[in-house]
Amino acid sequence: MGASRADKELYFQKLKELLNKFPSVFLVNVDNVGSNQMHQIRVALRGKGVVLMGKNTMVRRALRSILSEYPQYEKLLPHIRGNIGFVFTAGDLKEIREIIISNKVAAPARAGAFAPKDVTVPAGNTGMEPGKTSFFQALGIPTKIARGTIEIVSDVRVVVAGTRVGTSEATLLNMLNISPFTYGMTVVQIYDQGNAFSPEVLDIDEAELVDRFLSGIKTIAAISLALNYPTIVSVVHSLVNAYKNLLAVSLGTEYTFEGSEKIKEYLANPEAFAAAAPVATEAAPAEAAKEEEKEEEKEESDDDMGFGLFD
Repeated sequence: MGASRADKELYFQKLKELLNKFPSVFLVNVDNVGSNQMHQIRVALRGKGVVLMGKNTMVRRALRSILSEYPQYEKLLPHIRGNIGFVFTAGDLKEIREIIISNKVAAPARAGAFAPKDVTVPAGNTGMEPGKTSFFQALGIPTKIARGTIEIVSDVRVVVAGTRVGTSEATLLNMLNISPFTYGMTVVQIYDQGNAFSPEVLDIDEAELVDRFLSGIKTIAAISLALNYPTIVSVVHSLVNAYKNLLAVSLGTEYTFEGSEKIKEYLANPEAFAAAAPVATEAAPAEAAKEEEKEEEKEESDDDMGFGLFD
């Protein structure tokens, strides 16, 4: 039975209130998420985020009803498909995503369900009686009889990620007590202050962002310098290069200014600047010698241990 008109109006109103209150929205998929697991996720998000579920048709209609006032939310419409819900938050996006995806439960393989990952049956003793050997042979799993039970000779992949689980594969995995899948809420899309992006963006480290930003600045500066086109990032380099050129002109001519005086003095009389250098180098061996003498005196006093030669 569909929602009543009053229920739809309440939902529209609540959605609008949450969009006004929170700057960030997670679009989440809740395939295979049970009611108890959903409750645990809501508890984990308490005080940090609000979960809102709804049928896709009603969600789309609610979003379209506010597009005239909030056109930026049109970016969410293409992602409203499947079992979709919202998580509204004003907290740190990485922290909230971790809370959303951390609540997972192990689940057995069900015939006809899509496999989120490859499933491999490990080699080893199964504990099953030899009468079920034909079952393994039908699935192409090499076995042998060891101590009256079936033993799988080598690891075998029985389910490929992205395909549906077959009846035989599901039965085998259940017989072996293997629950290969974990189900939980997953993030489909993130909306944050007018921008919509995939959740993989949150995996980019902040240091990497800074490095890329600096790399872009260096590239712009290099292009600007090559084209002699001044920009904010190249003006510092242009000033430094201009100062270097001014120093070169001053050194090659009679013109002198405060910045080039010392350089000209050094080039005219380098011995005067070099004379001060040996003072430090000569003082260093003297200091080292004094330190060695102190060490020797200390060692001798230690060897005496406080006694005279004939004590």
